[in-house]
Amino acid sequence: MSDAAFTVIDLGGTTLRTARYGVGEDAVTDVRRVPTDGIAGHPELPVDELQTRVLEQVAAFAAEAVERHGSSAVAVAFAGPVTADGRALAAPTVWGGPGAQVAVRERLEERLGLPVVVVNDLTAAVWRYVEPADDQPFCLITVSSGIGNKVFRAGEVLLDSEGHGGEIGHWTVDPSPDAAPCDCGGRGHLGAIASGRGALAAARRAALADPDGYARSALAAAAPEPELLDNHALVAAVRAGDGFATEALRGGFTALASAITAMFTSIGIRRYVLIGGFALAVGPRYAELLTAELERLGCFGLSAEEIRRMVVLGVADDDSGLIGAGRLLAARDAAAVRA
Repeated sequence: MSDAAFTVIDLGGTTLRTARYGVGEDAVTDVRRVPTDGIAGHPELPVDELQTRVLEQVAAFAAEAVERHGSSAVAVAFAGPVTADGRALAAPTVWGGPGAQVAVRERLEERLGLPVVVVNDLTAAVWRYVEPADDQPFCLITVSSGIGNKVFRAGEVLLDSEGHGGEIGHWTVDPSPDAAPCDCGGRGHLGAIASGRGALAAARRAALADPDGYARSALAAAAPEPELLDNHALVAAVRAGDGFATEALRGGFTALASAITAMFTSIGIRRYVLIGGFALAVGPRYAELLTAELERLGCFGLSAEEIRRMVVLGVADDDSGLIGAGRLLAARDAAAVRA
């Protein structure tokens, strides 16, 4: 088992990556990437044609990787909801939609002649943060262009057979008709308010509402006009403790803290691991600001010191899906051997 190797795949809307996961070393090597042959490169094509192109690309890329790696199995971390039997229900960033469900696992197993596991990318990433010696449940939250989450408890990610669960980014936190729009077409969702995109939109709104305050902030030095403001400047200002930028993001932190409070009070999760491009770019300051909001709101039954231990940052790289997919396969192999 220690010298076993798996091919792991991370399929995103922009990039398709493969890697070799070595069970003994618990690490990925031979990481290779190509642009995903989906909607980002071919926005004019219909969904069914994009589905065919992407699946063919994944199959071909996987076949090459399997031959190099000498793999006994393949795992795919997929950017969209996935059922327990490996059907992709949707993939807005990969092939747009809506479209027909795609039997990703079945098609890849037919092509590769190997066992294949297909899970949502955040479900895969959870396994990177599972501590074998610690059975404490936890919630992984990604804060990037959107927001998502998955809860790990009693040895499994909490999802139903149709892949439902872990979508706090689409929890409605602002029911007003003019609430911030979400990429899904709804309004007032947590992802629209507290994601990296939501934070940038909030900062621009704050700049228009208070031009003098904006002019005195670090943001104005990087972008004299609010419409020129980008996330790089926003992240730098928040990291530096700029008051205007921090206050502009307050509503997003409050909304996310409310979601965490709801999860704690409903199912008792006390450990929250933050990943995602926006949260990790802001770094420790992000965890500090979120924790401060949790303390202000309070978590029923917890002391301030216990609340301060709830939120931690994940690893600041983009390998969580690959490593997690490998660990998931290793865990399933170990369970099969025990059975």
